[in-house]
Amino acid sequence: MKETVSVAPAVTAQETVLPERVQEALGELVGAAKEGLLALSVATGLGVLHELLEDEVDEVVGPKGKRNPDRRAVRHGHETGEVTLGGRRVGVERPRARTTDGEREVPLATYAHFADRDPLTRVVLEQMLAGVSTRRFARTREPVGQDVVEAERSTSKSAVSREFVGRTREHLDALMNRSLQDVRLAALMLDGIDLKGRCCVVALGITTDGIKIPLGLWDGSTENKTVAAHLLSDLVHRGLDVEQGVLVVLDGSKALRAAVAEVFGPVPVQRCVRHKERGVLDHLPERDRPAVKMRLRRAWASDDHALALDGLHVLASELERSHPGAAASLREGLEETLTLTRLGIRGRLKKTLQSTNPIESMIEIVRHTSRNVKRWQSGDMCLRWTAAGMLEAEQQFRKIIGYSDLAKLAIAVERDLTAQRAGAPITTIEEAATLATI
Repeated sequence: MKETVSVAPAVTAQETVLPERVQEALGELVGAAKEGLLALSVATGLGVLHELLEDEVDEVVGPKGKRNPDRRAVRHGHETGEVTLGGRRVGVERPRARTTDGEREVPLATYAHFADRDPLTRVVLEQMLAGVSTRRFARTREPVGQDVVEAERSTSKSAVSREFVGRTREHLDALMNRSLQDVRLAALMLDGIDLKGRCCVVALGITTDGIKIPLGLWDGSTENKTVAAHLLSDLVHRGLDVEQGVLVVLDGSKALRAAVAEVFGPVPVQRCVRHKERGVLDHLPERDRPAVKMRLRRAWASDDHALALDGLHVLASELERSHPGAAASLREGLEETLTLTRLGIRGRLKKTLQSTNPIESMIEIVRHTSRNVKRWQSGDMCLRWTAAGMLEAEQQFRKIIGYSDLAKLAIAVERDLTAQRAGAPITTIEEAATLATI
């Protein structure tokens, strides 16, 4: 004979009855407790806030109902106010106080602290950079209780957009007004970001300690010399010292190279070997690319500057007859693909600074944070989003690979600059060191 097994009916969250002891302890908070622990905590916190506000009024005005001849302020009723709570604005009843002569309001520090909008704008910025659209922002908020949700503000699409615009403008101002007087750079990288018809040229600095710093940006229609020159001039205006020399790392852009020469003068420039490699190989048929790529990389990996330079010239000569476009691409700025080799930089640091990978990594983060933008309405919008992405990337930065040799690079660059100003041709770091001692 089988035993009869009884199954208890399922109970929904709304049907759950709190224990009687819990109901007695919570009193008016029973409803919030049914919605979850977080909602209960929020309701409790709002109750505590109300008590804190009343206590501060007592401190400012004095206990209610007691005569005080030295009283400097009096109670002035209550009014509706707002505090920031979990990415929303929530209404509260706040007490008021005025001076005894009735001329001015007495500010309450507790209310000013909790009414600050900064936590709200910070949450909005983090959500937007994480890819949450303005339409879906309200859905990402944590459950804080139905009563709070019904009274919340600043979660609509337009409100979130205003908060984001304000916050990103603050970030843009902070980035573009950052003082560079105490920054000693070993290397500086420039590159452009295409934003669907607009362009921002950005600058990344690498200090002698190996720390990457977003330096600034400039908006334009294209990656042209004028835009880049304005950016570099702004860096100098903010205190960036290039008199001791700095290695500038660029892709193959002639406009950026011309801007560097105009603003910084005869500083050493390293052309990105990866951009150069792609430029050469794009002129070749598939069957010829592996052999040419191997010879290019062998030359750039060599620590012998003369040997590497000769190898690239020989390759360009061989390509001249069969693929003149590839030969022309290789010869353009060829010597500057070997600048680090000429300066005597070896190993991991050479590999890091031979390409624009560090700044391209930052640019990739900028693109990722702005991936939901469908239309760039203005230059201000481009600058704000790009600056926010650059500062977001800064939080993820680590020291560059090979940073222990950056001091050697700084010395080599300074010697090279001294020699160039003296008008002497430089082929090796040993020659630069000799000329610097004359």
